[in-house]
Amino acid sequence: MIRVKICGIRTEAEALMAAEAGADAIGMIFAPARRQIDATQARRIAAALPPFVTKVGVFVNEPLDRVRALADTIRLDAVQLHGDETPEDCATVREWGVTVIRAIQVAGPLDVASLRALPVDAVLLDTYRPGVRGGTGETFDWAHAVPLARLMPVILSGGLRAEFVGDGVTLVRPYGVDVSSGVETDGRKDPAKIRAFVAAARTAAAQDAAAQSQREQVRQ
Repeated sequence: MIRVKICGIRTEAEALMAAEAGADAIGMIFAPARRQIDATQARRIAAALPPFVTKVGVFVNEPLDRVRALADTIRLDAVQLHGDETPEDCATVREWGVTVIRAIQVAGPLDVASLRALPVDAVLLDTYRPGVRGGTGETFDWAHAVPLARLMPVILSGGLRAEFVGDGVTLVRPYGVDVSSGVETDGRKDPAKIRAFVAAARTAAAQDAAAQSQREQVRQ
């Protein structure tokens, strides 16, 4: 089953909205950005969440000692590294016992071998734009994600919306999908858009799985 992450959560209400819509994870941004929150806000959000919703902290070139402090204080389940962090940094964070997600900006074909060698649990693929660390609201050529998604957990991101997330799920067959601006209205999380996005992603994954099962039965 496809996993759905709603990123850029800023309030307890938004977090509960995402959880009630069926999201598997929420993302809290600690890097300088329009959706940045501080540790106090993050603790309130984490405390409001029901069990089994994964809490992801998003960081960009943050000193690892601060990442560790926030991960421990807020009890993050996963750390998403969205900057120039090295494989050694990823390995260090992984030793803390949290899930490590490495964000990669896609501008063309990917170096699959190098990405597979990273000491991470998943790779999040986002759209490349010079000088911007994610949150572009733009899609990339999903064909570049397909080879990697066949070999390791890939989270598809970058400008996704309910209207076409199903196409990305069917083509890439990712481990998960990640959305922020695509479920907002006037810069705020929109409950109807979140519900539509989760439903569209899940429906596409279920239909693709059913079609694949039918093909396998025919081959047998």
